[in-house]
Amino acid sequence: MQPLSERMLTEIDRRNMEKESPILVRIFKEESELEVWKEDKTGRLALLKTYPICRWSGELGPKIKEGDRQAPEGFYTISPGLMNPNSNYYLAINMGFPNAYDRANGRTGGFLMIHGDCSSRGCYAMTDEQIAEIYALARESFFGGQKSFQIQAYPFRMTPVNMAKHRNSPHLAFWKMLKQGYDHFEVTRLEPKVDVCEKRYVFDAESSSKFSSADRCPAYKVPADLVAAVRDKQRRDDAQTAELISRGTPAAPVRTGTDGGMNPTFLAAVKSHGGGGANIRTAVGTIPAHVNPPGAPQPETTTGSTMSLASSESKPAAAPRSSVQVASASSGGGIGGFFGNLFGSKSESEQPAAESPAAKPKSAAAAKPQQTAAAGAARPKPAEPEAKAAAKPQPAPQPQQASAAPRTQQANAEPPQEKPANSLLNGAQPTLATGGFDNRFGSWR
Repeated sequence: MQPLSERMLTEIDRRNMEKESPILVRIFKEESELEVWKEDKTGRLALLKTYPICRWSGELGPKIKEGDRQAPEGFYTISPGLMNPNSNYYLAINMGFPNAYDRANGRTGGFLMIHGDCSSRGCYAMTDEQIAEIYALARESFFGGQKSFQIQAYPFRMTPVNMAKHRNSPHLAFWKMLKQGYDHFEVTRLEPKVDVCEKRYVFDAESSSKFSSADRCPAYKVPADLVAAVRDKQRRDDAQTAELISRGTPAAPVRTGTDGGMNPTFLAAVKSHGGGGANIRTAVGTIPAHVNPPGAPQPETTTGSTMSLASSESKPAAAPRSSVQVASASSGGGIGGFFGNLFGSKSESEQPAAESPAAKPKSAAAAKPQQTAAAGAARPKPAEPEAKAAAKPQPAPQPQQASAAPRTQQANAEPPQEKPANSLLNGAQPTLATGGFDNRFGSWR
C-alpha cells in the first residue's frame, strides 16, 4: 500500500492523466527497458515512464520449457489475483505464463514474474524502488476500476532497423507475429484485444463465435480503418527493412547459451564499483550486493536462411551454459494473494531451491524494507503440495506489521526454482477476509 510519490503524482497530472486511470506495460529485452503507459483524458494511452531493467535471464526468443531460464515474450493479461505483495523479492507481478498461445504450442513453466531484488531466472527483475512504483501504479488502476492490464513482452523494439538486424534469427516468424500486435498498439494507442486460434495470436478481431487456441479460427473481422492503418505502417516498415538490408546492414549474430541482460545504466554502475559485493545506489534504484551482471556471450552459431521460416512457432534453443546462479520469484496466494495485507495479514513466501556452486548467498546486511498493509484478521494460508513440503523445509514466516519494517532474509537463503505450472498454489483460492479487495470487486469475475 505504499503511496505514489509526490513526484509521480505531479508527473501524472502534468501528462493530463488521472491517478487511477488504466495502464499498460511494454517490455523490451534487448534494450532492457520496461515502459508504463497510462490512459490520459483523451482516452488514449500515453507513455508515463520508462524504467531500466536491472536484470533478465536467457536470450532473445520466447520461453519454451520449464527450466530454460528464458524470460517470456508475448501478450499477457494481469488480473488482481496475479499481484503478490508477499514475494521474497520485495513485490512481484505474475505475468501469467503460460497464456493460451503458450499452452497451445506446448510451452511449459510457470510463476514468471516482474519483481524486485535485481536477480532473475526467467523473470524480469527490477530494483526494489522501481517495482514499488510499478506495483503502486497497477494497484491504483485496479482501484480505479480496470479489471486487468496487458503486458506486452518483446525481444526488442520492433523497428525496421531491429527487424533488419535480426533477420537471421530462428525466431523471426514468431517475432513478425508479435509485431502485428505491436503495430496495432502503435497506430491506435489503445490496448489491443488479443485472441488465440490455430496456435497463433489474432489482434482486435470481432467475432460472434468463440476463439479456441488450438482450433480453426472462427469467422471474424477487424475494423476496416484499423486494418488500413496497420497495413500502411507495415508496408512502410517492410520497405525500410528491405532498404537497410540492401545497404548492407549487418545481421546480428545468433547466439545460444547467453546470460540475459542488464540495462547499461546498471551495468555501468556495477563496473564502476568493481563488481558486486556491496549495495550500489543509483538514481534509478539500489543494486543489491548479490547482483551478478551478465556473463560473456557464447560464440555465434550458424543458422539457415530465413526463407525457410514457415510458421510462427519457435524451436527450443540449446540450454544455457552459464554458471551464474540468479533467482526467480514464485508467487504464492493464488487469486486471494492480491493486496492480501489490505484488510488482513498473511505470511507466505516462495520455496527455496537447491543451491548452485556459483550461487552467492544473500546476507542479512543486504535486507531491504518491505511495505506491509494495515493489520487485520489473518487469512488461512493455501496448502503447499505434499511433495514440496516433504522435499524442502518451510522458511520461517515473516511477521506482518501495521507499519513498514525491515525484511531480513536468512544469511544462506537460496533462490527458488521456477515452480511447475501444476503447483497447487496456481489457482488456489483461500478464504477471503470480509471486505477484501477481491470481494469488493468480485463482480469482475
